[in-house]
Amino acid sequence: MLRLRHVTKAGRIKVSVLSRRNMSQSSPCDVKRNRSIHSDNVEEVHNVPMHVIIRPIPPVLNELKVQSIMNTIQTADVGVVPPIDLLWITGREGGNYYYSFGGCHRFAAYQRLNMSSIPAKLIRSNVSDLSTYLGASTPDLR
Repeated sequence: MLRLRHVTKAGRIKVSVLSRRNMSQSSPCDVKRNRSIHSDNVEEVHNVPMHVIIRPIPPVLNELKVQSIMNTIQTADVGVVPPIDLLWITGREGGNYYYSFGGCHRFAAYQRLNMSSIPAKLIRSNVSDLSTYLGASTPDLR
């Protein structure tokens, strides 16, 4: 959270609390505003099969956070946990590839619960964008 202080003409201090994710005023309980910079304009959420998601960077996990998310998934409405963002890339021969670089704690929680799919927002992307993340390790997508 980012707190902005503004002094009014009357000399009063006005404090605004801004979310670091989208820098708009929000409250911690407002799940609809819990978006990422990539999918802020994407409303549609898909249940994507876990086995099609490519996670090329090994996660560094906080086990307490993973356990907390697992408890939330098991005891609350699954919609409480924000969807992950997936880069959806079509290969040069028409293949579909789904890359995930964030949401590692959510992904791990769904994986440990043996869930077959995970809520995700699909962000249309391309190999050029992928190479921004992977550099020379970018595969030849077919």
